[in-house]
Amino acid sequence: MSSRITPVDWKTLIKVFELYGCKYIRKKGSHHILHCLGAKRAIVIPEYDEIDVEIIKNNMRAAGMSREEYFKLLKKV
Repeated sequence: MSSRITPVDWKTLIKVFELYGCKYIRKKGSHHILHCLGAKRAIVIPEYDEIDVEIIKNNMRAAGMSREEYFKLLKKV
């Protein structure tokens, strides 16, 4: 499965990370902060209509989420 990760809106991305098990912590300005157990750092999701693929990938890496998990969760949203 080599689907390309494409930009998504911030609400969708928050739902994906919450389904993955991340907890919503707070909002600072226009950025939403989530915490994932075992993550290298906080997951930061900006309030953009189209979140850049690099931001999505960086957050996936920080949370330890695989591409397969991302696409599976994205279908559920």
